[in-house]
Amino acid sequence: MSKLKTLLRNLGPGLLFASMAIGTSHLVLSTKAGAQYGWVMVIPIVLANILKYPFFEFGIRYTSVTDQSLIQGYLNLGRKYLWIYALVTVVSTFTILAALYIVTAGLLMNLFDISGVSEGVVALCLFVFIGTVLIIGKYRFLENSLKAVISILFVALLITTVMVLNKGAVPGAETFQRPEIFNEVGILFLISLVGWMPTAVEASGWVSLWSMENQKTMKEKPTLKESLQEFNAGYIMTALLAVFFLIIGWMTLYGTGTELSGNAVVFADQVVNLFTTHIGNWAYILIAVAAFATMFSTCMTAHDAVSRVSLDVLQKLFPDKSIFSSKHSFAVTVILMALINWIVIVGFGANMGNLVALATFVSFVMAPLVGWMNLKTVMGNDVPEAQRPKMGLQILTYLGMIFLSFFALYYCWILLV
Repeated sequence: MSKLKTLLRNLGPGLLFASMAIGTSHLVLSTKAGAQYGWVMVIPIVLANILKYPFFEFGIRYTSVTDQSLIQGYLNLGRKYLWIYALVTVVSTFTILAALYIVTAGLLMNLFDISGVSEGVVALCLFVFIGTVLIIGKYRFLENSLKAVISILFVALLITTVMVLNKGAVPGAETFQRPEIFNEVGILFLISLVGWMPTAVEASGWVSLWSMENQKTMKEKPTLKESLQEFNAGYIMTALLAVFFLIIGWMTLYGTGTELSGNAVVFADQVVNLFTTHIGNWAYILIAVAAFATMFSTCMTAHDAVSRVSLDVLQKLFPDKSIFSSKHSFAVTVILMALINWIVIVGFGANMGNLVALATFVSFVMAPLVGWMNLKTVMGNDVPEAQRPKMGLQILTYLGMIFLSFFALYYCWILLV
């Protein structure tokens, strides 16, 4: 019981990680994986969660041991490493939030039957509202507001998954043919799925900064073991929910020939109907609210993270510039991130599919490099030898880098041939 109390008291970075990850990669990609390719897609989902684990764990480990962010660790290795991460962050800045917000806008329009306005306008309203909440509430409000949302979502998805399994798979169409996985279309989808499952590898820096913020709010700093336990709880929940979404897509759509739309509003309606088909129309409003809450919390978490990490990178690259260290710098960065990504949404014509594909591909290609940097950081002189990752975790890290590199190289080969 005391261990559970300690875990609940230390809830923070792992909870935020779960909230941020249970978004497009789960609601969109996991559901689509099950719907298009069936149960076999559980293999890349589980592999991605296992092989990417060390990359994120190192963010918690480094901060817990050194009281510094992982970004500072890159700088300690050498300025070139920080510039590499800065490049990855810039690309993420122009894609991830835009992809998340457009899906959330679609869910909101579906929930309240909003018509006559574009997804871009609704997304702009969300940017303004969430940006205001982040500026006023800061980290503590973010953490507290997500505890109930994640708990309710996990229970709701567990119940829905059990009901779907109990009802059984829908009958497939007579003309249905199992789609190829290892052709160009299948590989591209695998890259999207693995690239953002459970989330982008550069999010290890985000987790590190949340860990620092969490320590500031604690009366007593948690130990390395306690910090890792809290993060592991959030990570396991994230992986389970990915499998839940896959099962729901597989049992309700696989073999029917129904394709999930690339339009945010249509997709939102399709996903909500997947749930109500098995629970009943009476639950439509509850499911729609839960789906919207999922994406809303993801937007809020990712917006906070991208703003926080962008500011931290700028402060370390340009320490002499007082503009990046003023008391209003975080608020300005939150507003700037909102403006940049809204422009991206308008420029892409609010096409969710293009945004998700671009964001996930960039994250996928850069993942091995960021993973190697993380390993190099936690194995460096900043971390005492006794608190460095054990050999098993180091081996898992190399396996993860090889796994991600193989798919990235195979994708490049497809493009060239």
